[in-house]
Amino acid sequence: MRTELEGLAAENLALRGQLDTLLREARANEDKLRRFEGLEHRLIGAGSVVELVKLLLCDYKPAFGIDCVTLSLLDRELELSRLLKTQAEPELAALRLLPLGDELEALYGMTPRPWLGLFDARRHGALFGAAQPRSVALLPLLRRGELIGSLHFGSLDAQRYDAQAGTQFLERLAAIVAVCLESVLNQERLKLAGLTDMLTGVHNRRYFEHRCQIEIAQARRHHYPLACLFLDVDFFKRINDTHGHARGDLVLRTVGLLIQAQLRAGDTVARWGGEEFVVLLPRAAAASAREIAERIRLRIEAQQVPAAAGQALNITASIGLAMLEEVDGSATDATPPAVAERLVAAADAALYRAKQGGRNLVVGPGIGALVG
Repeated sequence: MRTELEGLAAENLALRGQLDTLLREARANEDKLRRFEGLEHRLIGAGSVVELVKLLLCDYKPAFGIDCVTLSLLDRELELSRLLKTQAEPELAALRLLPLGDELEALYGMTPRPWLGLFDARRHGALFGAAQPRSVALLPLLRRGELIGSLHFGSLDAQRYDAQAGTQFLERLAAIVAVCLESVLNQERLKLAGLTDMLTGVHNRRYFEHRCQIEIAQARRHHYPLACLFLDVDFFKRINDTHGHARGDLVLRTVGLLIQAQLRAGDTVARWGGEEFVVLLPRAAAASAREIAERIRLRIEAQQVPAAAGQALNITASIGLAMLEEVDGSATDATPPAVAERLVAAADAALYRAKQGGRNLVVGPGIGALVG
């Protein structure tokens, strides 16, 4: 009888141990679910691609005790590259933009599903960069059956991501991330549609006028220089009349790209109207601004635009330069809109002098005309 009682006590103790284990797992899962739902709400509320990416790459690690998180996104049209080109945050270093989908297709095959298992440097090295996790979880991001990216978790614990583990949480997370990514991209497109010149792809006048006031306020507050360039394509009416408006449109698109290629991160270029462009150069002293303007002028002069019958069309531009200190002076009580108007007017007046001086010139403070 005693032996039987002892056996029952041992069995009861084992059952209590199992129950305690199940309760701990239930509480852990409940806590994990709360943390997951909190992150989920923040992902849904993200207002930009940068905010969404930072949430995934920075906030997910401490929330769930993960050693590394990386993200790869398909960017066939270079749309994400353009959206993120002015962002230099170190948090974005774990983001890779892929111009082609071959790498993602090779990773997941024909039926993309989450993959959990041991880290393989040959297969996974490009996904994690310098990090060397021991186990990984790879989550395909799908929209309408198409792969748009891949989210990767790495752990130094070889048992963390086991091939036999359930993937319910991870599949739900991947689905939410994919939907949120599409949502923020659509938000960014709507913003850009109202602030972008649809012909040239650079900003429009509305954006420039808003940005100019911000840059003026920042330059005043922090006492740094601000330069404005006003640029006009020379003899543009002749180009339209001789080669047609389609060729004229190509010239404007080309000029917009050439200007943009010569600018620094944080500079702004916009189409003012017709064949005119404006540029803002924060933290550029007069000598530096003249150098940038001259680079733009020379690059445009060297560019040939295809014309009819295989001919090449040579184009040039005249550029006027004005500095904030010229128009602001001691009138620090003037409002940014009023100062912005004066700054653009000063650059426009310098452009007029460049036209009078023979075109294909840079004219600005301290110089009559710069010509190569």
